[in-house]
Amino acid sequence: MKFTDGFWQLRPGVSALYAQEAYDIAATDETPDGTGIVITAPTMVIAKRGDTLNRPVLTTTLSSPAEGVIRVRIAHHAGGRRQGGFSLPGAGTGTASISVGDHGGVLDAGSLVARITPGEPWDLSFEVDGRRVTGSGHKAQGYVRLADDAQVDRGIVGNGRQGGAAPRASAYVHEQLDLGVGEHVYGLGERFGPLVKNGQTVEIWNADGGTSSEQAYKNVPFHLSDRGYGVLVNDPGHVSYEIGSESVERVQFSVSGEVLEYFVIAGPTPKDVLGRYTALTGRPPVVPAWSYGLWLSTSFTTDYDEQTVNSFIDEMSARELPVSVFHFDCFWMREFQWCDFEWDPRVFPDPEGMLGRLHDKDLRVCVWINPYIAQRSPLFREAADQGFLVKRADGSVWQWDLWQAGMGLVDFTNPDATAWYQSKLRGLVAQGVDCFKTDFGERIPTDVVWADGADPERMHNLYTDLYNRAVFDVLTETRGAGDAVLFARSATAGGQTMPVHWGGDSTSTYTSMAETLRGGLSLALSGFAFWSHDIGGFEGMPDAGVFKRWTAFGLLGSHSRFHGSSSYRVPWAFDEEAVEVTRQFTHLKMRLMPYLYQQGLDAAATGVPLMRPMVLEFPEDPATAYLDRQYMLGSDLLVAPVFTEDGEVEFYLPAGEWTSLLTGETVTGGGWRREKHGFDSLPLYVRPGTALPWGARVDRPDYDYHDGLRLRVFPGGAGSTTVTVTDPDGRAEDYTVDLEEITA
Repeated sequence: MKFTDGFWQLRPGVSALYAQEAYDIAATDETPDGTGIVITAPTMVIAKRGDTLNRPVLTTTLSSPAEGVIRVRIAHHAGGRRQGGFSLPGAGTGTASISVGDHGGVLDAGSLVARITPGEPWDLSFEVDGRRVTGSGHKAQGYVRLADDAQVDRGIVGNGRQGGAAPRASAYVHEQLDLGVGEHVYGLGERFGPLVKNGQTVEIWNADGGTSSEQAYKNVPFHLSDRGYGVLVNDPGHVSYEIGSESVERVQFSVSGEVLEYFVIAGPTPKDVLGRYTALTGRPPVVPAWSYGLWLSTSFTTDYDEQTVNSFIDEMSARELPVSVFHFDCFWMREFQWCDFEWDPRVFPDPEGMLGRLHDKDLRVCVWINPYIAQRSPLFREAADQGFLVKRADGSVWQWDLWQAGMGLVDFTNPDATAWYQSKLRGLVAQGVDCFKTDFGERIPTDVVWADGADPERMHNLYTDLYNRAVFDVLTETRGAGDAVLFARSATAGGQTMPVHWGGDSTSTYTSMAETLRGGLSLALSGFAFWSHDIGGFEGMPDAGVFKRWTAFGLLGSHSRFHGSSSYRVPWAFDEEAVEVTRQFTHLKMRLMPYLYQQGLDAAATGVPLMRPMVLEFPEDPATAYLDRQYMLGSDLLVAPVFTEDGEVEFYLPAGEWTSLLTGETVTGGGWRREKHGFDSLPLYVRPGTALPWGARVDRPDYDYHDGLRLRVFPGGAGSTTVTVTDPDGRAEDYTVDLEEITA
């Protein structure tokens, strides 16, 4: 949110108070993390005793919840109502030491140190491994009040029909952290604009806006800097960012109310930052090997029954196109009744039998759900009578007609409502459903009352966490840890603990394909390890070229799904070459499963994602800072999707000897390349000196990876390396290879 009018003035109707000096610095044991430092910061420099009267102060508290992490809490009125922050399973492991004296205050959290300078001007700095990386300086910590007619640029996304704009508040707290020369900022969730966020205004407010707008389904108030640190704003409500925009020298973040809390997270590398961030907010679990295979969907508004489904599956099998999961989208339930969790009997008279027959074809089954109960659903009155739906202030059930006529919203802050919702899902699992696509969760109103008294503004973003957790817990309970997987659209901080997420509603164009990739890379730098998207795009019918290019891209990711809106996404609907392209890249992915599955296990252990922006894997190479049209798939494969009809693609290879996995050609990196590819190809390069595990099967993703395993050794390395391969049953073997014996 923009409060100022240029460098010198405030906007009309805005008044601001800033921390002017560290007047008093003291040790304290009264922090959420135990020992810490509390700083009294008057909003003017205190020159004489009388200056202490009628003068607001900001109280800033420093503490450490974990090694390399420092919590900063800024309070105007400390007794102000605050609903709390995110769930932080990694908090409570800090062993920070403090020092307070004439020098000011120092909080040492291991690799991260905070220093507060006494007196004026206000100066709070953060050091990673002894090097200052950022800090809070003059006019950085501010308390802002707005008059009714204040002229501020709030940038709030959404409106009443989109699920509730954040209500305008009268008071805000902001912090500004220094932005250095040449420093780049990343993250803040799945955002479809430029990967580097410098110069942008970003609103952390979940919205159903597609992939072609500034709105985002997955908003995460966490940003990562390539200067060796990250920052999480510990507020699930509306957080407004000005990233080198309002003040070009700073990153500003603001929240409504009287208190702002954030964490600075140490690197020094981007991987180190993500490791500490996901240790704090939660690591992703292991996802099942079968989920890495191809997901085939009915699509959204198409007509389908069991005969249609079988025709797709049987034709895929006949053409040697392996499918792992079949997905039923919305219309598996009767129209106007979403959700009633009942198969439409007019179309699916024998759901248990059908699911059994699909399982006999060695398929898993996914079904679409959402957190809404339509008025026509038989469950609506049941839920309303028991108080399981979100209410308005007058006690009536909150309803609207956008999406489903008269729908209500399940109140997951009510444990009984959550248990009731979960009971419906257990019934589907008992029928034979293996996983759920948890759609929606963004259009959450703010003019409501929650069962637990939660702040409606904070619940708008946090709702998705409660919704997806309710579903994921059922799958973990019924299928066991390691076999639970979602296909989720909305998320916020911590959502990475409930994979997998997909990129939402894209259009069927090359441009949308590129923006989809940008969203995935941004989400990866926000702590999410597993990600997917609708191959071919969701809206519209892609031409054959778009479909084939998107197929190659989509099958070179952690999770791959054919899905559309009003048209089927089976490859023969486009042309025979689309069938060949699908066969080639599904078979390639199956061969890569020993590599991909191990990378997924590593992601669960470290928080480092499978799809990696180049800057994450090559932070020392300045050329990688802005690269958002290519990525690393795991640590060793470079992918540059083709976003043009004629096959022209330009991409960057870091230094070293790289080898095309598809052709075997070896090229020297350290610069840009321009290539032209047919539909059956794209730039797919193996990192120098890689020993790539190569599986023996092309028909399924979940097999014994050790049986028939090859280790393909690529040039550019020296000495030997050890490669770990773990099969889906958990059997792990280490293979040591000589990198100078090139056998790829």
